[in-house]
Amino acid sequence: MRRTTGVNVGLGLALTVLLTAGCSGGDGDGGGKSPRPTGLGSSPGKTPDEDTSATAAPAKGSVEVVKTVATGLKSPWGLAPLPGGDLLIASRDTGKIVRVDGKSGKKTEAGTVPGVAPGGEGGLLGLALAPGSDNMLYAYFTTESDNRIVRMVYDGDKDAGEQLGAPDTVLKGIPKGTVHNGGRIAFGPDKMLYAGTGESGEGGLSQDKDSLGGKILRMTPDGDPPGQGNPEPDSVVYSYGHRNVQGLDWDDDKRLWASEFGQDTWDELNLVEPGKNYGWPDAEGADKGAGGKGFTDPVAQWKTAEASPSGLAFAKGSVWMAGLRGERLWRIPLKGAEQAAKPQAFLEGKYGRLRTVVADHGTSGGDGLWLVTSETDGRGSPEKGDDRVLRLKVR
Repeated sequence: MRRTTGVNVGLGLALTVLLTAGCSGGDGDGGGKSPRPTGLGSSPGKTPDEDTSATAAPAKGSVEVVKTVATGLKSPWGLAPLPGGDLLIASRDTGKIVRVDGKSGKKTEAGTVPGVAPGGEGGLLGLALAPGSDNMLYAYFTTESDNRIVRMVYDGDKDAGEQLGAPDTVLKGIPKGTVHNGGRIAFGPDKMLYAGTGESGEGGLSQDKDSLGGKILRMTPDGDPPGQGNPEPDSVVYSYGHRNVQGLDWDDDKRLWASEFGQDTWDELNLVEPGKNYGWPDAEGADKGAGGKGFTDPVAQWKTAEASPSGLAFAKGSVWMAGLRGERLWRIPLKGAEQAAKPQAFLEGKYGRLRTVVADHGTSGGDGLWLVTSETDGRGSPEKGDDRVLRLKVR
């Protein structure tokens, strides 16, 4: 029976077979080329600079599943915590948003987002609340023609199914495809809206600065170029050369971290800086700069069968990364902008595919995570109760 492995699996046990790495951009399923024979969770091969101002996270951490908050969710994807502790969760394949009571797990349908056209990896994806708001909800979704970002007023006092206002389009024209639609959105410490996009299966879009595909975007809450902070003041493109970004979060020093699907060999954890080129489709994984093209290497990398990372969150000095094909939660301890120790794997195979992880800073003193499984998305092996939202305590 699946999901019988232990909850704290070290790297030495994680790589148990030679991998035939699949197309991780397809959420980590399918066949592909044989990978290069390099270790799991390896650093990119550079020697970290000494950073005497940064405190390294402990080499070893732990995860405790405190509570199964909700069960029976259909194709859950994005999650937006409400200030009172409840959760808004997007269903990729139905276009619906449900509110989950953070204490009882009761589910209430908020409404259906109009215009969602699910198919393949597309549909209703990321959610984010505007900073300081409990009712201005942003959503990233696939339409018949593109991927786009909208905002809606959420009113939880209205009747079930009627709690979403009419969507106002913030940004449109993000390329769509059967695969690689990106979809994660988040507001940064600068109050700007960030979005991770995919190249929709057309790798060349990642290097095309005039395309919104294969990028990390940064914009005002109205969807406009922010004027300052982006490489080009009249563009929302923040970084490029990405394949399929589905995880975004910031550390305590306001550095942006992103998880990215590889193809045949390496999934990546990247430290994202404005204007940097992360190499796709010309390079994957470490040693991108070897060809003299100025590509930026990842801070950490994994074989695609061990990760296929979607959501990402920062808590307790570490990045926590949810793995779909890898069916595990990765902890990457940091020291400043560097990896401080080898990544750790938790929950391997216990809950199946893991889609979204969000830090819960409001109710747990910064030691909590919300974790969303993804067994009902067409690639999993759903069991009774799937899909779930779990409440984690991390150290």
